[in-house]
Amino acid sequence: MEIWNKLKQPPASALKTIRAGRLKGMSDINPQWRYQIMTEQFGPCGIGWKYEIKRLWTEPASENQILAFAEILLYIAHGNGSQWSDPIPGIGGSTLVAKESKGLYSSDEAYKMAVTDALSVAMKMLGVAADIYAGLWDGSKYRESPKSGTSGTKDDKKDYGTVSDKQWSFIKKLGTEHELTDTELKDMIKWLAKKENIPNNHYKIAKLLLPDKNFNSVFTEYCEYQSARDREDGADIPY
Repeated sequence: MEIWNKLKQPPASALKTIRAGRLKGMSDINPQWRYQIMTEQFGPCGIGWKYEIKRLWTEPASENQILAFAEILLYIAHGNGSQWSDPIPGIGGSTLVAKESKGLYSSDEAYKMAVTDALSVAMKMLGVAADIYAGLWDGSKYRESPKSGTSGTKDDKKDYGTVSDKQWSFIKKLGTEHELTDTELKDMIKWLAKKENIPNNHYKIAKLLLPDKNFNSVFTEYCEYQSARDREDGADIPY
């Protein structure tokens, strides 16, 4: 367990919380930290650890989407660097062609992201970021007690002064149905206000979010915005 314990806990700076979408609440781990911790433990890539891309392929998905996959073999040096370990396999995936509100989006980094994902899968076997995958570490402290599902802050009516209590209550209800905390809901509203070039507390916010079908449409577009931002940041595939 000596190696496992040295690799299991990434620093808070290597983590980013997924704020929306199907993977909301999970931790996205910076892949560069994985490579750094592997280098610290085993030595430079190619000397202390290495990997081989065994194959790359695509699979069709629903609604004309296409998924990209990679299979890799990871090796670490042992015996004072004189021997290589047996291969540690990993399979990862990404989306090559994704359906978005404006049509199909093609990614020129799908295979790269699939290889990154496959490496993360193989490195799990060595304990890399194990505490995150086990749900024990949230980037600041160990999780020994249940966390509240909300931010614990007040509604800050001054931020939404022209939205009526009834409207805000209904907007919060819809946010809860999508498992959004107050903080995440307000973040979505700020994004919407910036997109529409209006103040956060403009009366038009309520009209843009209500009724339910409007909220669902905005929420879907907001999730796509978050996903696109993750792609631009070179985000790793979360667990």
